[in-house]
Amino acid sequence: MATVSLKKLTKSYGPVAVVQGIDLEVADREFIALVGPSGCGKSTTLRMIAGLEDISDGLIEIGGRKVNDLPPRSRNISMVFQSYALYPHMTVRENLGFSLKIAGAEKEEMDRRVAEASSILGLDQLLDRRPSQLSGGQRQRVAMGRAIVRDPDVFLFDEPLSNLDAKLRTQMRTEIKKLHAKVQSTVIYVTHDQVEAMTLADRIVIMRDGFIEQVGTPDEVFRRPQTRFVAGFIGSPPMNLHEAAVDDGQLLFQSGERLPLPSQFKANVATGDKVVFGLRPDDIYPTGHGISSGEDADVHQMELPVTVTEPLGNETLVFAEFNGSDWVSRMLNPKPLKAGDRVKMSLDLSQAHLFSAETGKTLRG
Repeated sequence: MATVSLKKLTKSYGPVAVVQGIDLEVADREFIALVGPSGCGKSTTLRMIAGLEDISDGLIEIGGRKVNDLPPRSRNISMVFQSYALYPHMTVRENLGFSLKIAGAEKEEMDRRVAEASSILGLDQLLDRRPSQLSGGQRQRVAMGRAIVRDPDVFLFDEPLSNLDAKLRTQMRTEIKKLHAKVQSTVIYVTHDQVEAMTLADRIVIMRDGFIEQVGTPDEVFRRPQTRFVAGFIGSPPMNLHEAAVDDGQLLFQSGERLPLPSQFKANVATGDKVVFGLRPDDIYPTGHGISSGEDADVHQMELPVTVTEPLGNETLVFAEFNGSDWVSRMLNPKPLKAGDRVKMSLDLSQAHLFSAETGKTLRG
């Protein structure tokens, strides 16, 4: 069973705590993505699991076995790096089989495993080339193949696609998804790109300042963020967030503008409470040009001035002024708009979020 368990895992460099006592359980064959801004501790966590960083405190278990003091080679893990880390003087075939050669594998066994990995990743026509003769995407496939041949309990990926252009990243996301379906191993994947996390992972671990903010499926972290940070981090474009005060069944914003208090929060707040109101761009749109609201929708309409539009073909992002700043909305079936136009906007308040201005935590019951 290739489970991974982190218990009170801590990493400090002198007085600076980089990972601050996190707990995480990764199930056998699960694909977990660690995501968060630079410096949040996600790569350090991965390197501690791999044995490339000593832990300051806590426990790491792989397959139910404590590995705190085991060297990387004894943990039965394989790691794919951002930089590919291929040997430039070796062919693809030699790169794929190098770890097996060092481990003293028989040539017959080594050839079999290299052939299997090559077949899975479509490298059969490239086996006699050197890394300098490969594209970025091909090099990354070789790096993944080198990990596969070891038949590890756990695959660790450290921002493997960040050196690729946008088109190649999309292609390689598909390759990694197919790879996981074929090899059925546990995967822990570090990325700063939320699109990678949302499209690849079974569950997402969102980190901030060395702590775990939320763990959940892509749908859970998108639709039910537990903190203001998660709400603003997950989603593209990000959620619109504005501070307000509860005032007699309404939300009073700093500019003096008001919105009805979303009904789903009425039991959880009182007049005078300081809150942060959130609404995703999908849930605010020029009237008649958005996603059709469901039966439970609580649609509020208001007229707002347009400041900027971003045409994207099948949709247009419309930036409208609200509470002294831009509020981004998504317009489907686009119609021409320009800066200065005043447009009636529909706000689906049934999809709104409220967070405590003091703690940043959700006020949803």
